[in-house]
Amino acid sequence: MKIIVPMAGRGSRLRPQTFITPKPLIHIAGKSILEQLLSDVIQLIDEPVNEIIFIIGPPIIFDNSIIKLLNKLAEKFETKPIITRQLKPLGTGDAVLCAKEYMQGKAFVIYPDTLVRFKGKFNSLLDVIIWTKKVKNPKSYGVVKLDSRDQIVDLVEHPQKFVSDLAVIGIYYFKKIELLREQLELALKSQKNKSKEFYINEGILGLIGTGSLVSAAKVSSWLDCGDVQKAITANGKMLSFHLKDNVKLISEKKELINTKIISPCYIGDNTYLKDSIIGPFVSIGNNTKIINSEISNSIVQTNSEITNAKINSSMIGNYCKYNGNSNQINIGDHCELT
Repeated sequence: MKIIVPMAGRGSRLRPQTFITPKPLIHIAGKSILEQLLSDVIQLIDEPVNEIIFIIGPPIIFDNSIIKLLNKLAEKFETKPIITRQLKPLGTGDAVLCAKEYMQGKAFVIYPDTLVRFKGKFNSLLDVIIWTKKVKNPKSYGVVKLDSRDQIVDLVEHPQKFVSDLAVIGIYYFKKIELLREQLELALKSQKNKSKEFYINEGILGLIGTGSLVSAAKVSSWLDCGDVQKAITANGKMLSFHLKDNVKLISEKKELINTKIISPCYIGDNTYLKDSIIGPFVSIGNNTKIINSEISNSIVQTNSEITNAKINSSMIGNYCKYNGNSNQINIGDHCELT
């Protein structure tokens, strides 16, 4: 089994958090979006994952420090990392084809933009599986169209007329991913303008046209992390899930002085919290110091320092310093506001 992770996008809607840190490596409830999603997918699989193919962007954004993090993450999951690059933003289909030399056999393709909660296991003998979530406003999403056997017969982006309420969430399984590669290459070859974006849907529709059975699976929860407020909401929900699952959220390597923690919260290693009230729904990354502050419903990344603050629904990046009284703030990595 392989996992292909297209992650070359800039994450512009999550700025300023993503000016330095790629969106999949933003931490939500104590783990990066990418690590949490990989963990959930690997738990879903009943066989070893031999390779994780990370498709990253150009070196100016995805430098050697990012590659080291990805290699370390693959090592954590006891699998082989492979790094390829998508140098131009030509769509999700082009991104997958950047891994074409590795596209053989069983494989997942996951886009690390969201967090999910899976329902049960899956059948690896099926040709193709697309995970979906029932939504209230299908017009805002790409949805699947099902036939009488509940097989997917079409993929429709932002349907103006009702097609279904099952939105595609960006997680796919292919029993023979080389067949997807063939269809994507045919779609690319047929394009008159090779600089135009093309999408994974074009390959999947090609598979449907050649007789592959494409099934729909459902997740119980789908948490969008696309912008700052959605990421903060996802953080709160993931903390609640972790609390229910008895996941350890508060590190023993912390120092608390006259500080109250209101559950659920994530408190990372080597944190120093003094004269403060933290929570509920707060995540604080490793090596962060918070003094004389009240923080609720917020995310603070690693190696930051907050003093004399009272904030809610806020997001603070890595290596930040903040000393102020705004009720709501959003500052990216290496910022200082005093």
